Amino acid sequence: MSLREFLERMEDQGEVIHVKDSVSVDFEISAIMKSVPNAPIIFFDNVEGFNVRVVGNVCATRRRLCLAIGTTQDRLYRDLIEAINRPETPRIVDDGPVREVVEEPKLSRIPVLRHFERDAGPYITSAIVSARSPDGKIENVSVHRLLVLDDRRMAIRLVPRHLFRLWSMARETGRSLDVAIAIGVHPAVLLAAASSPPFGVSEYGVANRLLNGRLTLIKCEKVDAYAPAESEIILEGRISHVEEVPEGPFVDITGAYDARRMQPIVEVINVMRREDYIYQALLPGGPEHMLLMGLPREAAIYDAVSKVVPEVRAVNLTMGGCGWLHAVISIRKQSDGDAKNALLAAFAAHPSLKHAVIVDEDVDVFNMSDVEWAIATRFQASEDLMIIRNVRGSTLDPSADMETGLTTKVGLDATAPLTHPRDRFERARVPVSERALRVIEEVRRRLEGRGG
Repeated sequence: MSLREFLERMEDQGEVIHVKDSVSVDFEISAIMKSVPNAPIIFFDNVEGFNVRVVGNVCATRRRLCLAIGTTQDRLYRDLIEAINRPETPRIVDDGPVREVVEEPKLSRIPVLRHFERDAGPYITSAIVSARSPDGKIENVSVHRLLVLDDRRMAIRLVPRHLFRLWSMARETGRSLDVAIAIGVHPAVLLAAASSPPFGVSEYGVANRLLNGRLTLIKCEKVDAYAPAESEIILEGRISHVEEVPEGPFVDITGAYDARRMQPIVEVINVMRREDYIYQALLPGGPEHMLLMGLPREAAIYDAVSKVVPEVRAVNLTMGGCGWLHAVISIRKQSDGDAKNALLAAFAAHPSLKHAVIVDEDVDVFNMSDVEWAIATRFQASEDLMIIRNVRGSTLDPSADMETGLTTKVGLDATAPLTHPRDRFERARVPVSERALRVIEEVRRRLEGRGG
């Protein structure tokens, strides 16, 4: 399963637009991606100084992610949870399209973007990084930002999670960590790499389960790591166990600049690629970034809250909350304590979560006006507000302590209390006859014809 196959399907469905004008990798591509509404897949067919096409916004809508793994919005969380709980080891193949060209590293040949004016330099943002423990028993695949320093070196941001743990294990033995850095992979692989299965569960197995056993891997030539055989480009490298450099500034998911830190160097020692490879770009802080990071956490929240309330109807890590810090969760409750239990479960399932709102099943979690109405009519701060001080949050939140991540979390129970008659909290409805419906549709058509 390849990125190319998916893009061909999206072309057929009208999800892709092409930019034929010459554009620069320095800010112009990112400016266009940031400004075009509704996040279509954008192909940049004429990239100044490169004979390589760039594509962006591939995973920027829920609909496209559902199409990528052959599911529906109603089943998406359950399918992702099932894949995490029951991963399927992919086949290893001897050859693949990514081996069409094998060459010495020269990162300046790759159209890596500069996204924002204060970025430390060009950043690779859509790569998956795979690595194995020194004994080869544990594999991890995750998404990391990579600052290009020169033709053979990059700085990698290592958050203290699974790849950091593998790197620390290698460093304790006095060795650098072998990695495969794959760019241009099927959306299911990106989604799996952005998820957080338990340490020891390979995200490749999660992706393969999502793809019904159709993912194949290829072993790198010069490092002990594996990558999708149908990737567009693979950078083989080693994360140094001794050398670090300042990394950042960089715009992360909040749309604000992350802190500058000392981070390890990746030395690239070999490149495998398709002859006419496509470079996949991902706009930091854009809808694709938020969705890939947030959706697996939505699934985790759904799973955790499902264990403490009768039914979870929907979860939304909102775009206004950067797809990371704010959640709206709709539930069907049986007692007035259910909403607060749901809040505690949500904060435990996604430790970076800062603010959460619980609403009833009649509230659309994707409609912020609907959510605000629930807060306005069903929430009383003296009874329904939960404040949790000095707990771990997200280091990406500029209002928190960006080194320790300590923050204050707020939960709102915006569900209707069961101690009062239900009709007190119901929205009034107007009966709509078939004749009225026909008139409404006609008026809408006229307004659309006038441009709204």
